[in-house]
Amino acid sequence: MSRLREAQTAMCRHLGWLGAPVSVASLVLDPPSGLLVQSYAPRRQKHGLMNADGWGAGFFDLRGQDPGGGSASVPRRWRSATPLWGDASFASVAPALVSHCVVAAVRSASVGMPIEPSASAPFTDGRWLLSHNGIVDRAVLPASSRAESTNDSALLAALIFDRGMDRLAETVVEVAAGDPNARLNILAADGSRLIATTWGDTLSVLRRDDGVVLASEPYDDDPAWQEIPDRHLVQATATRVQLTPLKGS
Repeated sequence: MSRLREAQTAMCRHLGWLGAPVSVASLVLDPPSGLLVQSYAPRRQKHGLMNADGWGAGFFDLRGQDPGGGSASVPRRWRSATPLWGDASFASVAPALVSHCVVAAVRSASVGMPIEPSASAPFTDGRWLLSHNGIVDRAVLPASSRAESTNDSALLAALIFDRGMDRLAETVVEVAAGDPNARLNILAADGSRLIATTWGDTLSVLRRDDGVVLASEPYDDDPAWQEIPDRHLVQATATRVQLTPLKGS
């Protein structure tokens, strides 16, 4: 089956939070059009109708310890290959998972890609949590022993981790040059900042009194949501959002 056909069917929805500690449920399950609803009835999805091929929720745990014995913000994850709406265990625990920084996603797998927990975002290098909303030809991505799965998103995440997050914009532009049909919406967090790209799909921002949300689509009808222009780099803290056009786009 052609890559064009894959591009017509593959998609994900993702969300990032940075700010005051909140429950994962308040971001993912509770909103009227949150990721739970987006898993079966997304409102702004351009490719595919559902996101039933897995999900993942990652958050930073301030109770962790760094190698020197001090406190550190440690990424934790819960991932599944089943639809989010059918996971009663996550629904029961998510209200108790509280963090200042969250990255979560629901997945619609590309044709021919594995459906397994390790293929679902967020991916991690031990410091960052990263999600990819889109599709890319695996032929333009290098093989990597660090990739958590063989799907395109896992290989792309491994490439981004290898090259460094400070080169995210450069990496996205170079991958897009290798695959002009690629959609490369990246969302990543390290516990103190959110970094994202828009390349071929939607991303919106909500500035709340207690923090910032970046999401593939708004999780409610708050008029404060703003759409991010295509082909931009987004860098956010809990109080500031900066947009930069991607060079070469």
